[in-house]
Amino acid sequence: MSGHTDADADAGRDEAAMATARARLYGLLAATFDGEAETAADALDRGAFAAVADVFPIDIETADLRGGYDADSLAIGYDNLFVVPGTHYVPPFASAHAIDPSEAFESDSRYHTAGEAGELLGDPAADMAQLYAAAGFSPERGDDIPDHIAACFEFMRALCEREAALLEGDGSESNLDAVREIQARTLSRLGWIDRFEEAVASRDTVEGVFAAIARLARTFTAWDAQEVVQADEQPSETAPS
Repeated sequence: MSGHTDADADAGRDEAAMATARARLYGLLAATFDGEAETAADALDRGAFAAVADVFPIDIETADLRGGYDADSLAIGYDNLFVVPGTHYVPPFASAHAIDPSEAFESDSRYHTAGEAGELLGDPAADMAQLYAAAGFSPERGDDIPDHIAACFEFMRALCEREAALLEGDGSESNLDAVREIQARTLSRLGWIDRFEEAVASRDTVEGVFAAIARLARTFTAWDAQEVVQADEQPSETAPS
């Protein structure tokens, strides 16, 4: 006889719905920071970003998240910020924003001097690659750069989708705890998004849409990190026996 009640089942459905909503936002952020301009333009037109920003307890300016951007202009803005080196360029990967150097890594990249931080494919990339391997995940986004922000968000989308499936009855409580533990480990490695957001804000000074989306991403990941840690520390009452 199962020890689960109707209240447990309702809580499980609520948690699954939240995990699904988180997965959708992470997927949208992954697509946006991977240069899918049409996806971003559609989300802005639908008010998807602004709707998320409105529910946070922290005040987020949403004027730049409410549409009016066509895909072509977003594609140009994306390239100027995240693809083409220049005065507005912001590397969209963690290693470029690292504080500590990866001493053993050698590269002729303009973003790496031996013994200094800011390299391409440094320790943050190695850390993310290890997490992907542990979860059996192979990112399709991020130009084969493991610590690219799009790859990190794609990974979180997959983890949230797995969490939702487990909460809906497709697995054990131990599997749910394992997924949440990997989520917590991943989010703990996304503190660099603070520096990334600040850099985007200082360079996206014309339209400001990517600065606004980066600000939303920073706020959301910080909030999610706290929520996931709390969920990971509490035994689940909703996972099936």
